[in-house]
This record gives sequence, structure tokens and C-alpha cells, in this order.
Amino acid sequence: MLQQAISRDKPVAGALCVLSASFTFAVLGALVKIVSVSLTNEMVVFFRNFCSLFFILPWIWYSRPPGGVRTSYFPLHLLRSVAGLGGMYCFFYVIAHLQLSESFLLISTAPLFIPIIAYFWLREPVMSKVRSAIIIGFVGIILILKPGMGVFRPIALIGLGAGILGATAMVSIRRMSGSEPTIRIVFYFTVFGTLISAVPLAWSWQSPKPEIWWLLILIGLLASVGQFLLTKGYSLAPAAQVGPFTYGNVVFATFLGWMFWGEGLDSLTWVGAFLICIAGIVTTRKTGTHALVGTTAKANANALQNPS
Repeated sequence: MLQQAISRDKPVAGALCVLSASFTFAVLGALVKIVSVSLTNEMVVFFRNFCSLFFILPWIWYSRPPGGVRTSYFPLHLLRSVAGLGGMYCFFYVIAHLQLSESFLLISTAPLFIPIIAYFWLREPVMSKVRSAIIIGFVGIILILKPGMGVFRPIALIGLGAGILGATAMVSIRRMSGSEPTIRIVFYFTVFGTLISAVPLAWSWQSPKPEIWWLLILIGLLASVGQFLLTKGYSLAPAAQVGPFTYGNVVFATFLGWMFWGEGLDSLTWVGAFLICIAGIVTTRKTGTHALVGTTAKANANALQNPS
């Protein structure tokens, strides 16, 4: 127990790992935007999971979680995988059709939905500060979506759906975080994600161009590296300390979108982004759940027993 406490008392190192993960995911999003020009969404999602599987397997072997990959939470793993995969389809779709920064902003709404879903599913009480943060966050969502202002884009609702599905996946993880190490959760998500996303290829297969293959492999590698960095970051410090740094992905995505596609945000979107990030940070600190992976502090404490 003392060793675990010491290992989780490195907030600077933990923050750097989480920031690095945020940058990794932002680059991954940029690559998804590039390959989506010539590949269908179904193809991109499949190769993201398929290539990740090959990088995850050595991680499983090295981590050696107690009991291996055997689990008594198979239905919850399946639910988490279906919700997470659905969120991935939505997220990659909006990346292909919206600005990179807007796509990351919409997926970053997930922490706002976690307390709501947890309340109805797990009957977890919602603290007053969290309720206030959720309201502020929804004001930010309205400013980004701009309903009734003549610039509303229905496709943005798909991005919002990605946030809701991501939140559902996170809450399902909370149900099994008491005994399931993070690496096992990642393993089942990657396996189920690969198998399920292979089904649509029966009618949507395309042969990637030679120059696209290495980008698809790189997407899978970045997904695995980002997952590793997040797990490492949350093993070095409590979620309340490092969780807010996951919102660095919005900053990095905005920079990459501006650099490579000349993207910019209007003033209302900037205000909405600020409100969503503030609300998400408050919610993260109060619930101990981070935005990108959805593991709780307790789950990450389990992961400490199996260093990644």
C-alpha cells in the first residue's frame, strides 16, 4: 500500500504523461481526417482497432494482469465495447466532416453526461457543484451548436452522440472497475472492437492506396501509445490532479487544424469551448473520471499492481 501511495505521488510526471497522451490523440485525429478523404468511415474504424490489437497484445503479455484475460464481467465488457465503438464511429465521422477542433470539443462533452448516466443507472448522487458544472457545460454546447441561428449543422449532433456513447462506455467501466485492471478492459475493447467493426467490411471494403497503409498502421500505433501514456499518467497521480490535462487534446487539435487546414473558430465557439472545458474539469475533479479512457481512480489503482 505504501509503495502504491508513493507511485501515485508524482503529479508533474503524471501531468506530462497525460498531456503527451492528449497530443498523441490529437495527431491521431488529424491522421483520421487525412485518410477519411479516400476511405469510408467503416474502413478507418476497423483498421484503427485491428492495428491497435497487434500493439496491445505485447502490452498484455508484459503487464501480466492477475488471472490473465479471464473475466467474470463479459456482458459489461461487451456493453462497454459496443458503446465505445459506436462513439468511435460517430467521432471519426465528424472528424471527416467538421473542423478538427470542433470534433474534439464535441467528444469532450462526455464528462458532462457521466454523472447523468451514473445517476439513472447506478443511482450515484450528483453533487451540487457537479450539477452546476453540467448546466454551464450545456450552455457551452448550445453556443457551439448554435441552434436557431442559421448556422446550425445537424452533423454536430453526431459528435454530441459520440460524447454520450463515450460517457455510457465510461459508466460501464465504473461498474467493473473494482476488480478489472485497466489493461484487461483495454484488451476486451480492442478485441470486440476489431471483431464487430469487421462486419461492415462485407459491404464497404475498399483497397487502401499504398501510401495510406502506413497511415492506418500509424493510427493504430498512436491509439496504443496514447492509451499507454494515459494509464501511466493516472498511475503516477490521482485523477483529480491529472484529469484536467486531458483537455489539452482540444488545444492541440485546434493548433493542428489551423496549421494544416487553416481552420478557425468563431467567437461563440471559443466561449462555448471555454465553458465546456471548465465544466469538464470540475466534473472530472469531483467524480474522479477522466475524459479519454473513462477509468476511475480505483481502476487505475488496480493497474498499479501490473505496471504498464
